[in-house]
Amino acid sequence: MFHVKSGMLKIERLHQDGHALLVNLIVPGETIPHHSLITPKPYFGTAVGLVTSEVEVYRLEDWYRSLEQDPVRYRTIALQLQDKLRMMQVRIDQLSAIEPIERLRKLQRWFEQYISPSSLTDVLTQVEIGQLIGLRRETVNRLLRQERLATGPKNS
Repeated sequence: MFHVKSGMLKIERLHQDGHALLVNLIVPGETIPHHSLITPKPYFGTAVGLVTSEVEVYRLEDWYRSLEQDPVRYRTIALQLQDKLRMMQVRIDQLSAIEPIERLRKLQRWFEQYISPSSLTDVLTQVEIGQLIGLRRETVNRLLRQERLATGPKNS
């Protein structure tokens, strides 16, 4: 079990053909894997730090023993899962925006909460951005290029 104290992680799954799929983002305060918070279950994913992150490691035996000894911890887990569900509602809102540029902007604003002063494109590839907002890499590339042109050169 891993508790993220600071930073941000991405969870990837590797397909048999070798390409990686971004399946989740983990932010401070989360303990992962979520599906094993109460009972153990194997999970086949890889956590990768997107920015410098501090992660506390819990031994599985200690984690589950502490739950048995202190049932109040179940409430803590329930609150963590509630926070994750609320975050997923925000993600659904990002995906449900009709205009692709609005999907991108909503994702950028969400990321700013966790990685500022870095930007979304500093930590994710265009393919990964597309996976998060349901767009092809080519569309993400075009939208990012349009944004850069609209804001002008960085040094002006």
